[in-house]
Amino acid sequence: MRKADLVTAISEKTGVPKVDVLVTLEEFFKSVKGSLATGENVYIRGFGSFIIKKRKKKVGRHIKRNVSIEIPEHFIPAFKPAKVFLEQVKENVDHLPDDESDD
Repeated sequence: MRKADLVTAISEKTGVPKVDVLVTLEEFFKSVKGSLATGENVYIRGFGSFIIKKRKKKVGRHIKRNVSIEIPEHFIPAFKPAKVFLEQVKENVDHLPDDESDD
């Protein structure tokens, strides 16, 4: 499901115009990104948490030059689903075809 599909689905279920749904979604995304950019996690009960994870310093390889490089520690955004959400997915999704697992 893409953002446009999500906007259409929400609009059809709520009766709110697509433009308003799109603006609301965009503001939600901006708020989450802004919070994570300042180091503040976002917790949504029953859905999950948008969190900042710390990646440790490690040694990598530059394949073309065949040399080792040091990758410094850094922070990345991550999503941790709530237990209720995880259980719902486990109960309702038996299997995914190989071509749909990337969507």
